[in-house]
Amino acid sequence: MIHFLTPRGADPFASTLVAGRALRAFVDGYVAVLLPAYLLALGFDVWTVGVLSTATLLGSALMTLAVGTWGHRLAQRRLLLAAALLMTATGLGFAGLSQFWPLLAVAFVGTLNPSSGDVSVFLPLEHAQLAGAAHGDARTQLFARYSLLASLAAACGALAAAVPAWLSARAGIEMVTALRLMFAGYAAVGIVLLALYRRLPEQHADASAPKSALGPSRGIVFKLALLFSVDSFAGGLVLNSLMSLWLMHRFDLSLAAAGAFFFWTGLLAAASMLAAPWVARRIGLLNTMVFTHIPANLALIGAAFAPTLPLALGLLFFRAALSQMDVPTRTAYVMSAVTPAERAAAASVTAVPRSLASALSPSLTGWLFAAGWFAAPLLACGLLKIGYDLTLWVACRRHKLDGH
Repeated sequence: MIHFLTPRGADPFASTLVAGRALRAFVDGYVAVLLPAYLLALGFDVWTVGVLSTATLLGSALMTLAVGTWGHRLAQRRLLLAAALLMTATGLGFAGLSQFWPLLAVAFVGTLNPSSGDVSVFLPLEHAQLAGAAHGDARTQLFARYSLLASLAAACGALAAAVPAWLSARAGIEMVTALRLMFAGYAAVGIVLLALYRRLPEQHADASAPKSALGPSRGIVFKLALLFSVDSFAGGLVLNSLMSLWLMHRFDLSLAAAGAFFFWTGLLAAASMLAAPWVARRIGLLNTMVFTHIPANLALIGAAFAPTLPLALGLLFFRAALSQMDVPTRTAYVMSAVTPAERAAAASVTAVPRSLASALSPSLTGWLFAAGWFAAPLLACGLLKIGYDLTLWVACRRHKLDGH
């Protein structure tokens, strides 16, 4: 099992981080599908769903900013343990609260993730440790397996979104209560992560570390952070929770069917992540990021105007088979573009603008949905992402990478 989680040449402790990411992805997978249904069942409208999604992303961005500013002075193992405790508190908060303002507070300070990717404070902490656990092609393979297991787990989690309806029908439990139980499950995974992260080696922080951990790579890191923020803003327009809402409103898709859809898109995304290192070895990290992303976004634009459910789903399946191939290659690119001493800071600095940018867009999508413009978020997302792809390729194609 450890051999599968970590490629040859990677440090064994990396398997703990990969396993933890998979556990988080599983609960994130069903939360992204169930969150809009849960909030609607509590009596909120679609705009409120967008506002709460924005709060989760904005809070994650600020937390990640704090990690990037002060985290290199603290032991990363302790920060991961604190994040696991925060995850437990987040799940309990959503399971037990019903009013808007308390839920908004929990969404803001908590770890809830309404997207298909990882936008939480866990991300820079894990990326920095994984980057030091392998080198060259092994690093790309490690990040591919990290993303692959997460995608597979998220797909299974999306399938688990059918559990509340099953409990309601078979056990006679009220739907709202069944949904609350799923958030309690999210809290339970936080406890499991707490035990898992305790197995990580203790890494003592350097008290003499400079106030700014970025040095010679500052220029490329800031450039990437700006470009990634455009991509993330666009992605925030079509978070899984909002795509679930779009499918329910546009085609009257049931919760179980939406969960099955995200299960299959997750499997397709996982397959693409498995292929990403092979493609990157042949055409390079940057080309893999760009030239798999563009056709995926053309498919998203097509889905926005698809007149029938089968055509829309077909285009979205095609998008899923390509759109996540850039995830492991993007992370490997950032880690290879900076010096080893700068990796923790680079992970945070590139993650913070992405989280901030993605935090702005869900409320916009909620407003567009409420206004009846259901195609607009998908169209805007596709166009912005294509613009990002082309700009990224032009801006970074001559940058030399460590080990590539």
